Amino acid sequence: MPSHTLMQRRGALQLAALLATTGAAMLAMPGQASAQAKEAWPTRPIKLIVPYAAGGFADTRARKIVDKIGQSLGQPIVIDNRGGAGGVTGTDAIAKAKDGYTFGFGSPAPLVTNPMLMKKMPYDAMRDLQPIILIEEAPLILTTAPNQPFKTVAELIAAAKAKPGTLTFGSSGVGGAHHLSGELLAYQTGTEMTHVPYKGGALAATDLMGGHLAFMFEMGYAALPAIQGHKVTALAVSSKQRLKVLPDVPTLSEAGIKGFESYNWLGMIAPASTPAPIVERLNKAVNEALKDPEVRAMIENSGGEVVGGTPQAFGKFLAQERAKWGPVIKKANITLD
Repeated sequence: MPSHTLMQRRGALQLAALLATTGAAMLAMPGQASAQAKEAWPTRPIKLIVPYAAGGFADTRARKIVDKIGQSLGQPIVIDNRGGAGGVTGTDAIAKAKDGYTFGFGSPAPLVTNPMLMKKMPYDAMRDLQPIILIEEAPLILTTAPNQPFKTVAELIAAAKAKPGTLTFGSSGVGGAHHLSGELLAYQTGTEMTHVPYKGGALAATDLMGGHLAFMFEMGYAALPAIQGHKVTALAVSSKQRLKVLPDVPTLSEAGIKGFESYNWLGMIAPASTPAPIVERLNKAVNEALKDPEVRAMIENSGGEVVGGTPQAFGKFLAQERAKWGPVIKKANITLD
């Protein structure tokens, strides 16, 4: 065979091998690029939607920890306050985000109770969202005015049983943790009490101090100044254990309402489409932030409890919350429609 023919054939084989190698490399590029993108995340600022107005419980928590989370991730975190409809408006924006850079804070109303209280929801909390981490459990404090005749939980329940429907308790509105804690107390004790909703917790607290309400469940950060000023009396706390800031106040379980627990908790959530590696990175970053002494002091000094943990643990907690509040809401026939 002529030498030039051999050279041509050898060249053709080398070209074919080169094309095959190049083609294989090109086919592998999308997967490699995707993997590299996940490894590089985040490459730009992250948005954290707080579904409540600035200055409230969730917002103050967010502003304290976002810098710590941002330092861990190497990118700034921008807070976007989107209040409205008891947290539904902002939570809907979280559920519909598809950019991989939008997450949010979740709380009892938009994730657990509102779907039970409203006939129409713009999102499915279990289908459209996924848990990242449970940040805090904020117990409520069962308070009453000093001029009320009952000085213990047992005396309060006895008064409720003696005159069904006459004891009133206030809240910042229908369906919130303050309201549902009162309904849970009635549910677990088999008593009938009258809920009085207000357009804000401060208005309810004022009437409580004036003796116009029998009792009220209130958040620690709001109730502690009034308790310390002897304007209201703390009968019990809604947590499993006593609070560090109120060591002499029993839990409701210790006061005779066995198994009573109620929290205005706060967690971080993501759209359901968020890749698992990103959820894991956020979970790790928040867990690290919760170890910071300033963050822990902010939570604990206002009566809250630092939680942390895995996305799976938060998911299990959400399932337990839905199972607990469903019967209470049904028995009290509560609705937001």
